Amino acid sequence: MEVKIRDEFIKLGQVLKLAGVVEDGVEAKYVITDGLVKVNGETELRRGKKIVEGDIISYNGQDIKIIR
Repeated sequence: MEVKIRDEFIKLGQVLKLAGVVEDGVEAKYVITDGLVKVNGETELRRGKKIVEGDIISYNGQDIKIIR
């Protein structure tokens, strides 16, 4: 799956919402702080982590590639 961003970066929680893999920001916060989300293969615990073009987010068996 791909998510297109307009700006230079987007925050991790916003990517999960845009991709439709979580319902809202609260759910995004919990799945991130529970260690269920990886960015470029590394577990990421910060909801505000800046995600840029080319990054790959993995959650719940799905990969989300960021394009611009």
